[in-house]
Amino acid sequence: MRLLSEQSVELAVRVGGELQYMIELSVVPVMKVLTMCALGTLLAQPRISIITPSATRLLSKLVFALFLPCLIFTELGESMTLANMLKWWFIPVNVLLSYFVGCIAGVIVALVCKPPARFFRFTVVMTGIGNAGNLPLAIIGSICHGQTHPFGKKCNQAGVAYVAFSQWIAVIVIYTFVYHMLEPPEEYYELVSEDAEEGSVKGGNAALNATLESESMPSVTSAEWPDVKDATTEEMRTPLLARVFRYPSVSSQTSAVSADGDSPRARVRCLAEPRVIRKIRVVAEKTPIRHLMQPPIIASLLAIVVGIFPNTNALLFGDDAPLGWFTDSLTILGAALVPCVMLVLGGTLSVGPGSSELGLKTTIGITVTRLVLLPPIGIGVVLLAHRLGVIPHDDKMFMFVLLLQHTMPTAILSGAMTSMRGYGEREASALLFWQHISAVVTIAAYIVIFLKIVSQL
Repeated sequence: MRLLSEQSVELAVRVGGELQYMIELSVVPVMKVLTMCALGTLLAQPRISIITPSATRLLSKLVFALFLPCLIFTELGESMTLANMLKWWFIPVNVLLSYFVGCIAGVIVALVCKPPARFFRFTVVMTGIGNAGNLPLAIIGSICHGQTHPFGKKCNQAGVAYVAFSQWIAVIVIYTFVYHMLEPPEEYYELVSEDAEEGSVKGGNAALNATLESESMPSVTSAEWPDVKDATTEEMRTPLLARVFRYPSVSSQTSAVSADGDSPRARVRCLAEPRVIRKIRVVAEKTPIRHLMQPPIIASLLAIVVGIFPNTNALLFGDDAPLGWFTDSLTILGAALVPCVMLVLGGTLSVGPGSSELGLKTTIGITVTRLVLLPPIGIGVVLLAHRLGVIPHDDKMFMFVLLLQHTMPTAILSGAMTSMRGYGEREASALLFWQHISAVVTIAAYIVIFLKIVSQL
């Protein structure tokens, strides 16, 4: 009996020690992120005003155009080989699966919560499209920073490489599927006349809006993706799908206008096209594919090209690399990403959620579904993939990143699409605010579960 009780005590102590270790690995990184965000919020307060709105915009542009590309290029380029590229094929597939499952859940949320009719597609997108950008990088950087090294000495390099390898598919989905899902409803769009009087009023309003915008803190969406709103045109803020697929004459007129200057043979070819094919072509031509080439995506493509060729890889990466000084400089710049991102995020969250017409019930439904209900489904997807043998069994960070992709709040770039389309901006900002506040608790809880799963496989 005494021996049995001693064994029970030893088992309880061992289990308690493992649980404490898992909690430390999960809570401490989140507390690091939260501390940096809190400092950003504190420094953005009007009484202190160190992180001013103009400083936030400048810092966010540095993150977007310099720090993030440097981090992606150095970490992904050193890890990338042709064999690894073939081995990592499930990373973008996992992103697509998470979006597919999330959008199905978004339809259910929209049917149950019954948001205003004009926000039905908005609800689907904000529930289904998770963040694949800066937030996962910040979490991985916080987990790998320290002496524990839960995923090995190359913890940060592997994690950043996996996240960066998934970004290109996420951006493609957002600039195609999400872009059209978030188009403004036709009944709420007001056609602007082109007479001189209204043009002058519009110019005055634009100047006033620019002045107010320069004096206020940028939203979360415009802070992480600062160039998206600058690329907005009036054409992007008009309903396209409703006009093309509802009125046959619209697609014909659009085709005629787009074919201006073409040869008569091209006009005949357009006229000979089936109606459905013509409509699909018009929609494809109006999709802003040109905006896909953002600095982070360019850095990812360069890293892949450099990495898969051994000669160029040896030229830039490694202890004896002739251009190692150049990549070391980029590494130093990339190390500034996590603190700068968290300071910017804290500064933008300091202004509060703002107004929203989405409704409390729908806001709670999207947040709970995105942060609480979808991660268990993601666990099932990743474990099934592991059982099927499509995930490397000896790479724990690989599986951790796959699990983390199902746990993130709504993609900030999806919110930036509302700014580009000119509809639902306030609702997206408020929703992203509440999701990022809630994600502090949910991500910490799920990291404990993920670490337990990874350690047992």
